[in-house]
This record gives sequence, structure tokens and C-alpha cells, in this order.
Amino acid sequence: MKITLVKKIILGIAIMYLPVQAMAWGTNGHRISGQIADSYLNAKARAAIKAILGTESIAMTSNWADFIKSDPQYKYLSSWHYVDFDKEYSYPEMQAFLKQDTATDAYTKLNFLIGELKKKNLTKSNKLLALRMLIHIVEDIHQPMHTAHTADKGGNDIKVTWFNNQTNLHSIWDSQLIDFQQLSYTEYVGWINHTTAAQRTEWQKAPISQWLFESSQIANKIYADNKDGDKMNVYNYNFKYISTLNNQLLKGGVRLAGVLNQLFGA
Repeated sequence: MKITLVKKIILGIAIMYLPVQAMAWGTNGHRISGQIADSYLNAKARAAIKAILGTESIAMTSNWADFIKSDPQYKYLSSWHYVDFDKEYSYPEMQAFLKQDTATDAYTKLNFLIGELKKKNLTKSNKLLALRMLIHIVEDIHQPMHTAHTADKGGNDIKVTWFNNQTNLHSIWDSQLIDFQQLSYTEYVGWINHTTAAQRTEWQKAPISQWLFESSQIANKIYADNKDGDKMNVYNYNFKYISTLNNQLLKGGVRLAGVLNQLFGA
């Protein structure tokens, strides 16, 4: 009886731990981009999204896709969060690759979800699932290590030391660099959410392939600076990359707003 109880406890801890290890942007990162997106919704889109989400904000629902990974029923969603590449692509090469992409990944599923949400006869439950996943995936692909290399699982296999703690390159970009700022997600949004109409127009008109290319280019720079076993100079790393990270959080939110306005506010 005691052994069975211990096994159950260990299993429960493992289930809770798995989603944290697999998250993109981490809890605060997703909420930051979600809150930014909310600030740029038009009135019609805001009303339509509220009808689907109810009292749950975009910022809060943006983490649902990570939290639900602990439920075996939703295991099939795991590969929807990223697009890994086996080499560094030029933009024309990436466009060609994506044109032939039939894998279950963030690119194919984001296009699928956009198509689903355009349907007039989508059930309420399927609409809620599709909206939650779309919000999350748009944010995910602006985290550079979600468009990184297949061989090292998007940096998960690159082990580094951060403030004398063992971690990995993916985790640093998911959460640790964001958490280093010691801001709540609303404080963070107040810090970085300053865009012009021209910026928003430029970012929103770019196709999804361009979003992925931009993220993958950043990932390639990150790889060039970090090797397995590195002990990170945290303050220098923050100085070098915080503007890049903030720009990706901001772009993710602005582009998410653009997609939602097109789907629900046109």
C-alpha cells in the first residue's frame, strides 16, 4: 500500500513538472504577449473573443496549451508548439521548405486553426480549443528556440549554467531571461508596449513564413554564442539579448492582435 502511494506521488509530481519543462516563453512570457495583443484588438474582435473565452482574458488563456499537456487526452497537441529545422535557411529556402511542410508542427497547425476559426458552423467547444491553441502558437513561434534545430530539440539538449544552476538554452529563453527582470506580466507590458501605427502595420502584414524566418535567424545567433557546458555571464547575457527578447514578445502580441482582428473584427 505504501509503495503504491509513493508511486502515485512521484507520478503526480512528474506530471506537474513536464509542462514546465516544455513551455515556450514560460507563464509570464505568454501572458505578456497576450496582454499586448489585447491592447490592439478592435471593438468587434474584442466582443467576439469575449463571447468565446467568457471571463478569461487572452493573457490568462494563453498558457492553457502548456498546462493541458499533463492530460493524456491532449498529448496529440505537443508537437503543435514548435517548428524545428535541420539547417540554417535563407528566406527563399525557408519558404520552399514550408510550402512542402506536411508535418504536425506549429506552421501547419497554425494555418489549420485559422481555417477552422473561419468556419461558421464550428461547435462552441471546438471554437474554444482552436482559439486557445491559435493564441498560444502565435506567441510560441516568436520564442526563437521554438524555431531552432532538430538535433538538440530546440536547445533543450544544450546544458548550461545560469547563476550556478544547471539548466538548458531553451529554458533560458522560455522563462529565465524574462524572470530575471523581476517584473509582473502587467509591469512588463507597461515597460515594452510602445509601438507606432507604422510598426504595427509592418509587423502584421508579414506572412507567417517571415515570422518563422525572423525567429530562426535569432536562434542561429543564439547558437553561435552558446555551447553545451557554458557557464553563463548572466548580466552580460541580459545586456546583449534583452532588447531582442522584448522585441519578440512585442511582435508576438502585435501579430496575434492582427490575426484576431482579421478573424473576428473584419
